[in-house]
Amino acid sequence: QVLLVESGGGLVQAGGSLRLSCAASGGTFSSYSMGWFRQASGKEREFVATINWSGDTTDYADSVKGRFTISRDNAKSTVYLQMNSLNSEDTAVYYCNARRFADIYWGQGTQVTVSS
Repeated sequence: QVLLVESGGGLVQAGGSLRLSCAASGGTFSSYSMGWFRQASGKEREFVATINWSGDTTDYADSVKGRFTISRDNAKSTVYLQMNSLNSEDTAVYYCNARRFADIYWGQGTQVTVSS
């Protein structure tokens, strides 16, 4: 069982930046691919970014390419999401997940609110 705890969310003005963190425990962190998803009020959860176990392969949703950067520190069992040039459409609860074969784990989420 992997426990994921997100942090770093909050209220930010449009054009600002935030850095989300997701700390993992209870498993071999370096064996998991990690991802960030988000869910805006009244909408379905959507993919934001993913990173493979070693950190050398990443992928992003078109809506965040060039603005968000996913990274990981396997020594700290933590995955990050650096978010720049935020706009109101980025307002959502952000969740991290860990994936290895059929095993998928989710964190509890952290709220990001962008004021215009």
